[in-house]
Amino acid sequence: MAKHNELGIKGELLATDFLQKSGYEILETNWVFQKAEIDIIAQKDTILAIVEVKTRTSADFGLPQDFVKGKKIQNLVKAVDQYMIENDLDLEVRFDIIGIVLNNHETRIEHLEDAFYYF
Repeated sequence: MAKHNELGIKGELLATDFLQKSGYEILETNWVFQKAEIDIIAQKDTILAIVEVKTRTSADFGLPQDFVKGKKIQNLVKAVDQYMIENDLDLEVRFDIIGIVLNNHETRIEHLEDAFYYF
């Protein structure tokens, strides 16, 4: 397996653990619809959090969350619409990003709620 894939998997596991410790119930991981993959679908109270996880070994070239671009956002919106229909859900949807810097010296996790409003 390529190093970047291993890093991504490790980041998603850290993010899932972080969310669970923060009171979220993990409903799905790596849920796919057409061209979109939702890293984590989690629920806390009446909020359905659609979480994109970005993991890097350094923030030298920008924060991990800076790498979520417009096309990715569009695909996530389509995917969550389908997820809501398939599961007959009536919840408030929120799009979050969990940015992780993970290297030999540090593990830094930043959870941005309503992240798409920052762009």
